[in-house]
Amino acid sequence: MRIDFKPGNMLYPVPVVMVSCSDGKRNDIVTVAWTGTICTNPPMLYISLRPSRYSYDIIKKSGEFVINLTNERLIKTADECGVKSGRDIDKWKVMKIEQLPSKVVAAPSVKESPVCIECKVENILELGSHHMFIAKVVAVNVDSKYMDVKNKFDLTKADMVVYNHGEYIGLSKVLGTFGYSVKKKKTR
Repeated sequence: MRIDFKPGNMLYPVPVVMVSCSDGKRNDIVTVAWTGTICTNPPMLYISLRPSRYSYDIIKKSGEFVINLTNERLIKTADECGVKSGRDIDKWKVMKIEQLPSKVVAAPSVKESPVCIECKVENILELGSHHMFIAKVVAVNVDSKYMDVKNKFDLTKADMVVYNHGEYIGLSKVLGTFGYSVKKKKTR
């Protein structure tokens, strides 16, 4: 038996990330779950924010931000960054998050994050409750402790987290690799 729901966003799970930004005077972090890949070449992604969020104007004016991937060690911090406003507190100080200078953009990266993706805004789509910032990836910084012997990012080491209908869920089990369903078995 199937159950019908009203139209809504049922595309879950989604990444939960901390987006850092700077207006040159103050740095802020906002937690975002509406984010994803748009294009491989050139590398592009998006974040969607409500215009009422403190970080919205900072990103709109600066034209840049950093997506900091969230793992299990950062999830409480990520949650707090999502429910508290940069209008009221300095999240970097209150939550004891260490700032890492970014390579290309002025916004700092989160040092504790396993992967920091520096972005420059290409376009803003005003879609309704959220506005989508379409951005080009200009630099990526990965903590070397999450790399395996083949110099590949190891998700199982990073303890990555996703957001699923109001819950944060850890990812730790690899179920397969791209193309494994059609890969020929090795013969002796």
